Amino acid sequence: MKKTLAVAAVGAMLALSACGSSDGSSNDKSADSGSKTADIRVWLNGADTPDDARAWLKKTFEEQNPGSTLTIEQQEWDGLVEKLTTALSSDKETPDVVEVGNTQAPTFTTAGAFSDLTDNLSDLGGDDLLKGFVDGATIDGKTFAVPYYAGSTYVFYRKDLFKKAGISAVPITTDEFVDDAIKLKKANPTPKNFSGFWLPGQDWRDGAAFLWNTGGDFAVKDGDSWKGALSSPASQEGLATVQKIFKQASGAPADATEADPVTPFCAGEIGMMVRPGWVKGMLEDAKTGCPDIAKNLGVFPVPGADGQPAPVLLGGSDLGISAKSQHQGLAEKALALMLSEDYQSILAHHGLTPAKNSLSSKLGSDEYAQATIAAASNAKLTPAAANWALIEGDRTLEDLFSQIAQGGDLASLADKADSHIAEVLNK
Repeated sequence: MKKTLAVAAVGAMLALSACGSSDGSSNDKSADSGSKTADIRVWLNGADTPDDARAWLKKTFEEQNPGSTLTIEQQEWDGLVEKLTTALSSDKETPDVVEVGNTQAPTFTTAGAFSDLTDNLSDLGGDDLLKGFVDGATIDGKTFAVPYYAGSTYVFYRKDLFKKAGISAVPITTDEFVDDAIKLKKANPTPKNFSGFWLPGQDWRDGAAFLWNTGGDFAVKDGDSWKGALSSPASQEGLATVQKIFKQASGAPADATEADPVTPFCAGEIGMMVRPGWVKGMLEDAKTGCPDIAKNLGVFPVPGADGQPAPVLLGGSDLGISAKSQHQGLAEKALALMLSEDYQSILAHHGLTPAKNSLSSKLGSDEYAQATIAAASNAKLTPAAANWALIEGDRTLEDLFSQIAQGGDLASLADKADSHIAEVLNK
């Protein structure tokens, strides 16, 4: 099943390459004059982009481009790679501007799915843009996507439950963190599914911190090719910690995703969880969250083995303009608005790290801002392989971590995953 999906996705990517080359020559911007009007379709993923930012973008774009409209179409992260692969290869179905995960961007840029933004890069922010995101979307000196926002994750914890469990201070090392998570679970026998540390079975993104913390990785470069690295001794040590958390500290289902932390948190089922900063606003919202419980929140960076912040996944998104868009000029105007100080300041107000370094102060100076900065100090990205999005798309890692959560044998699970990872990354 996984192999078939991966091969199909690669085939679709190759079809994209045939339609739009990475030199940007397929983009006929002359066909999109400034006098033209159109409905610009912007794909945004999940609920990460706050409603006030969406409203500002639509209103401002339409005011600045009379006769044109901007429509935001929300997509879901689950299954996004396959949906983008289909949409971006179609003249009729393609959106104009798309949000894509920063770890997925190399696959689409390599395939020629996005327009060349190199000539506009200085106007969009240039050297002020988050460098790692720009580098991940640059091929042969040309840039095909720009950062949208970043979001290093850190630990949210309930101060009242720490006190109840007799935990007097936040943990400083990984061992202390795991021990405290187990203490929290034991101190809260009800509800039955209470998590000292909430780690849903499919949540490889937050589990990655424990893999990287011991020096392990998902894949490593081997000469001119890639090989899976989950079977290495360092990776096995990290995965053993993950399995210990699943068994002794987490009450989340083994087949669950991390998509909705608000429901279990507000149901009193979570002592600690690792989430990006913008979750704070969701928890404090009077309509969708639980402000009475959230008033007990505290935060700290995931602790590493050496007492410094552990390497966590530097999450976030890129923005690209579809190479198939018939409205390149208007799409560029929408993209520029999404990188403007006004728009990015709205994102920062909601806890998302702005796309421009100069706007980091917009995050504020409270403990949440400090936790964001500390977490980002040792953040990592997934392997920079052109086909990495295919690994995310075929759910290799979700399946692996779910099986680990169910008590599967680490060595055999890692060996199987390594073989598949190498096959896909070396296509």
